[in-house]
Amino acid sequence: MSNIIVSGVSGIPLSIFNSETFSQWREQQAKSVINWLTTTQFSGSGVCLIPNTEGELSEVIFVSNNDDSYWLCGDLVNQLPAGNYQLNADKKQVKTAAFSWGLGAYQFDRYKKSDKQFPQLVVPTQAQADEANKFIRSVSLVRDLVNTPAADMMPQDLADTMSAMATEFGGTLSQIVGDELLEQNYPTIHMVGRASENAPRLIDLTWGDESAPKVTLVGKGVCFDSGGLDLKPGAGMRLMKKDMGGAAHVIGLAQLIMANKLPIRLRVLVPAVENAVSANAFRPGDVITTRKGITVEIDNTDAEGRLVLCDALAEANNDKPELMIDFATLTGAMRVALGTELPGFFSNDDQVAADITASGLSVNDPVWRMPLHKPYIELTGSDIADLANCGKTPFGGAITAALYLEAFVDKDISWSHFDVMAWNNRKLPGRPIGGEAFGIRAVFDYLQNRFDK
Repeated sequence: MSNIIVSGVSGIPLSIFNSETFSQWREQQAKSVINWLTTTQFSGSGVCLIPNTEGELSEVIFVSNNDDSYWLCGDLVNQLPAGNYQLNADKKQVKTAAFSWGLGAYQFDRYKKSDKQFPQLVVPTQAQADEANKFIRSVSLVRDLVNTPAADMMPQDLADTMSAMATEFGGTLSQIVGDELLEQNYPTIHMVGRASENAPRLIDLTWGDESAPKVTLVGKGVCFDSGGLDLKPGAGMRLMKKDMGGAAHVIGLAQLIMANKLPIRLRVLVPAVENAVSANAFRPGDVITTRKGITVEIDNTDAEGRLVLCDALAEANNDKPELMIDFATLTGAMRVALGTELPGFFSNDDQVAADITASGLSVNDPVWRMPLHKPYIELTGSDIADLANCGKTPFGGAITAALYLEAFVDKDISWSHFDVMAWNNRKLPGRPIGGEAFGIRAVFDYLQNRFDK
C-alpha cells in the first residue's frame, strides 16, 4: 500500500466533478462521449468509465457533491480496475482525494492474505504524494495496532513498535518494566498490570531538539481489559483488544509529527498493561498511593484506564511541557453522549480547545469539547481515600473520569484529554469496520499551525 499514491504525468485521466462542473464538462465533450453517457444511463452521480473507439478505458469521471470531503475517494479506489489513474484536480482536491484513496485501500492482512490489486493514484508532484503517504501511513498504523489481537499486541509488542519508530526517526526509547515500576514509584501502573504474565511497563519515547517547545503525549495502553476481578461479561470483553487504542493514537500521531519534522521536543508516554485475573490481581476496596501522592480507593477494577494514566500524567508534569495531550478509550459514557464516531475531548485551556476544534473542522476530523464541570469532582470522593476511581453514579461518567485525570495534572500545564472509541462499528467510505484513528489529524493540524511557522 506504500506505493498506492505516486507522482508523475502518465496514467488514465481521472477527473472529479460536482454537479455544476460535470454539466460544464459534459457540454464540451465529443458526441461519442455524450452518447456513451446516455447509453450507460449515467445519472451524473458516482463513477463512469469511458472507453475509446477501441474499447479500451480512456478516461474516468467521478461526480460527487461532497467533492471537498476528506473521504472523497474512499470507495472509488475499490470501484476501479487495477491500473494507474492520473488525477486532474486542484491542489486542495488532490490532498483529499489522495488521502481517502490510500485509506480506502487499507486492509488488515496480518492473518488473512488478499491478492487484490488496487489501482494507483498519480498526483502532480512528489511533495503531494509524500504528504498523502505520511497521513496514510500514520492512520494505517493506528488501525493495525488496534486490529491486532491481544495475543500479538501485549505491552512488549507496543514497546517493540515504539522502539522501531525511535530507531527510524532518531529518537530515544526507555522502559521501566515489572517490579522496576515499584522501585521508581509508578505504583498504579504496576498494580493494574501485575496479574498478567506480560509484565506491565512505562514506555518513554523522546525526539527532537531539546531546546524546542515541549509537547508530551500520553496514551492508555491497556492491551486487553478483562475487567479484572470485576469481570466483564463476554459481550463487553469481545473487543477489548482495542483498549490500547489510546496508545495506538499517540503512536500514530507521534509518527506523523516525526515524519513531518515538526520543530518540537516530543515526549510520548505509554503505560502498557494487561488487566488480567490472577491470585495477585488488585481488588475492589483496595487503596493505592499514586505517584503524585494522591490516595485512590478502588471502587471497580474495570475502571483501570484512569489508574494507569494517572501515574503517567504525574510523570509528564516533571518536564513542564508547553502542551500535554492524552488519548484513551476511557468511558462508555462518552459513546453514549456523542456516539462512536465523534470523539469527545476535555481541556483546561480554552484557547487550545477552540483551536483544536477549528483544526478538526478544517481537516474533516471533527472533535467535540466536553465540559470539565468542577462540581462533579465530588462524585469521585471516597470515605477512606482522597479519590475513588469511579463516580458514585453512572451519570456524567466521561466527565468524572476526566476530572479524576485532571487531579494528576499540574495546574500550570495546558492539558487536553481525548476519550475515543478507536473502532468503526460500520463501514464508511475509506473507513472499514475495525480499528480507527479519531482526532489525530485534528491535533496534528493544530500542532503544525502553532509550532511550524
